[in-house]
Amino acid sequence: MQRYGRHLQLPEMGAKGQARLKSARVLLVGVGGLGSPAALYLAAAGVGTIGVVDPDRVDLSNLQRQVLHGTPDIGRPKSESAEERIRSINPHVEVELFDTRLSSQNALEVMESFDVVIDGSDNFPTRYLVNDAAVILGIPDVYGSVHRFEGQVSVFATAAGPCYRCLFRDPPPAGLIPDCAQAGVLGVLPGLIGTLQATEALKLLLAIGEPLAGKLLLVDSLSMKFRTIEIQRDPDCPTCGANRTNALIDYEQLCASQVEDHASHAGNGENVARVMPAELSERLSKGEVIDLIDVREPYEWDQDRLASARLIPLGEIASAVDAIRDDRPTVLYCKSGNRSLQAARYLASAGKPNVATLVGGIDRWRAEVDPQPFSD
Repeated sequence: MQRYGRHLQLPEMGAKGQARLKSARVLLVGVGGLGSPAALYLAAAGVGTIGVVDPDRVDLSNLQRQVLHGTPDIGRPKSESAEERIRSINPHVEVELFDTRLSSQNALEVMESFDVVIDGSDNFPTRYLVNDAAVILGIPDVYGSVHRFEGQVSVFATAAGPCYRCLFRDPPPAGLIPDCAQAGVLGVLPGLIGTLQATEALKLLLAIGEPLAGKLLLVDSLSMKFRTIEIQRDPDCPTCGANRTNALIDYEQLCASQVEDHASHAGNGENVARVMPAELSERLSKGEVIDLIDVREPYEWDQDRLASARLIPLGEIASAVDAIRDDRPTVLYCKSGNRSLQAARYLASAGKPNVATLVGGIDRWRAEVDPQPFSD
């Protein structure tokens, strides 16, 4: 009564709701930046069983954002550190440890006994694997991701809602998108996104409110803006569509093979050209024919884009190499320049000449050239 008193006062929850949490089982895939705050708040809320999947060890560089672990934990398995911290918050919580990397061979077995899975992974193969296994098992997948100052949250794999592959059909080739170690991340941002994931998990377990199923919440910490985008279920989705196979695949091999398809081409792609917004504007105003390619996602394209551009999302670059013209300059852009740089490097390594990236992306273009957004 004392521990959960503030919960018991909520009409939407009360003793019955607290009892539901006591009998609930939530799996955390990853107890790093996103999994840390989720674990803390789920334990404090009284979720009866928390599963932890994480094969990594605590590193000094983790402590800037992974608040579940402390300096004395450096070198320890994250799963052990997480268990100790969870029990210190709430000794009534059962903790099940899976000190292993989730794979197509073990995902169904690990996930099948849980009510909700919170995906706190930091790589695309695991993210897609969790989604596919959640769809097969009928378990809601509470998704979160962070990049630099921006984050995303959604709930996938519900009975009527879309899954992750309805939004992002195929994973990008390995190495095309920088992770936190390469691009950096504001330390507090995973705390915000992970807490939102915990909130969504509690709503699902208690059957209250409106979960983010069919919606993608976009968080920009620099402007402190929150936007919600509607997501439709794709009837042709290979995971949840009418022709799904109900079989898991090894996404690590898939991502690697997409890169290997063009590994024989000359050049390492490290010295791709960089074009400033003012320079690109001048060249276009003089009538130079330039193939402008937007490597963002369709929902970003719908909100704003450069007038003469065409869309090839980063995840589709590997399969669209032949669609990149060799007879004219190609300039790729994204929101801030990171994804387009990775795409340009990949195309250069695939033998494409005259490939460049727009420095600062469309954000810098709007700040320095044309502030007016463009869309149909």
